[in-house]
Amino acid sequence: MSPGRGEAMETTADRPLCLVTGASGYIGGRLVPELLAAGFRVRCLARSPGKLRDHPWADQVEVVRGDVTDPASVGAAMREVAVAYYLVHAIGTGRGFEDTDRESARVFGAQAADTGVRRIVYLGGLAPAGVPERELSPHLRSRSEVGRILLESGVPTTVLRAAVIIGSGSASFEMLRYLTERLPVMVTPTWVRTRIQPVAVRDVLRLLVGSAQMPSDVNRTFDVGGPDVLTYQDMMVRYAAVAGLPRRVILPVPVLTPRLSSYWVGLVTPVPASIARPLTESLRHEVVCRENDITRYVPDPPGHPIGFDEAVRLALKRVQDAEVATRWSSASVPGAPSDPLPTDPDWAGGSLYTDLRERTVDAPPEALWRVIEGIGGENGWYSFPLAWSVRGIADRLVGGVGMRRGRRDAHRLRVGDSVDFWRVEEIEPGRLLRLRAEMRLPGLAWLEMRAGVDDRGRTRYRQRALFHPHGLLGQAYWWSVSPFHAVVFGGMARNIARTAEQAGGHGPGHGAPSADRTASPTVRPTR
Repeated sequence: MSPGRGEAMETTADRPLCLVTGASGYIGGRLVPELLAAGFRVRCLARSPGKLRDHPWADQVEVVRGDVTDPASVGAAMREVAVAYYLVHAIGTGRGFEDTDRESARVFGAQAADTGVRRIVYLGGLAPAGVPERELSPHLRSRSEVGRILLESGVPTTVLRAAVIIGSGSASFEMLRYLTERLPVMVTPTWVRTRIQPVAVRDVLRLLVGSAQMPSDVNRTFDVGGPDVLTYQDMMVRYAAVAGLPRRVILPVPVLTPRLSSYWVGLVTPVPASIARPLTESLRHEVVCRENDITRYVPDPPGHPIGFDEAVRLALKRVQDAEVATRWSSASVPGAPSDPLPTDPDWAGGSLYTDLRERTVDAPPEALWRVIEGIGGENGWYSFPLAWSVRGIADRLVGGVGMRRGRRDAHRLRVGDSVDFWRVEEIEPGRLLRLRAEMRLPGLAWLEMRAGVDDRGRTRYRQRALFHPHGLLGQAYWWSVSPFHAVVFGGMARNIARTAEQAGGHGPGHGAPSADRTASPTVRPTR
């Protein structure tokens, strides 16, 4: 080994190691590359490490499997860690989410103390001044309690408290964006007149990175916000101006409770009511920074903190350029099915119903793959749009995510991405896309699409819809929708093949037109 290489390796080993929880989420997925750029080594703790596989920084970090509720896995992940970032929460998982958050924070703090972690950094919510904790929304109350538990852990802790975070793909930004763009005249809840201090996501990330190097005697909360204090109504008006929209007419009314507001937001925006509700509940009280002490430890560079209008401009440019690194939907929906697709044909988990479609495609495999990878979002699902829309609306009505989440990127997918009411479970570029349903169902469902070549050198499209029912209700659901599969899934296979042929053109060696080569669907239970 040459001295130069040895010196480089020694230098790398000497760099502080940071543990990031929540790396598959909106903030965590953006923090990792910022820490790497700042010279830190990074280890990510994830329940499903495969979700991080396709991130551009995946080969630069260490990924370990674990859960913040499991002391053993947290302790193992914290070995040799200097700074541990706590960026997870259980909001939206049900009535017991506060208990889950409380226990997770205790586990995290105790393991950090036992393993010698030098600092914990936590991003929480900005609490209103003068409001007793018991009167806060469950969302803010839990965030406040988690911060307090970590501060009392015995490990020096930095708690950053932010209100509305403005950045491409954030739930707060998407809510603001869709409300403003879709409703030129709005009848709104009275909370649109509540004062808020929004902060740009770039400043949040800058402060999270800077907090890693705070002195060991610092153990406290810091309020973080941008330079503008605005009402939500001001934010909508200014968003419209930055986006070049006509001025919006906003009419606040007192009858919309936080619960009704969340349904209203869920109706108009891609953000479902389950996520909108904690956001809207947090807007009942004024959330404005009471101090700016963070600048003593992480000074503002020129041009920071970023103002609201500039934060909106930056976010819109990211959206328009299709460069949204993470979205609010990057993290799995609480309560959504997460079981992987069974791969054993004699799987002992019960019935696994299958609808199989195969077609020969008169186009190169690359043309077929482009259509497969571009599915969903603005491109739709290539069959019976009304049926998909009705299914999305029905899902929204029962508290699901519906069809409006769209895609992070219009052309490229990675494991963990959300695609309408599906999530990418597996992707093998050029060959396989497997989606797992996150709609409300009496069972688990997957949709699998493959591009390949048969033994005669012809492009072949293979599509499988799979359903694992839960109980009698799941069985009844499958047989009730089976009659529609020929229209929905059959039309989908036919139109995907046709679109690939139109895009890829006819050419020698790719077989006859696909209309002559539709395989019969199979619906079979495997036990």
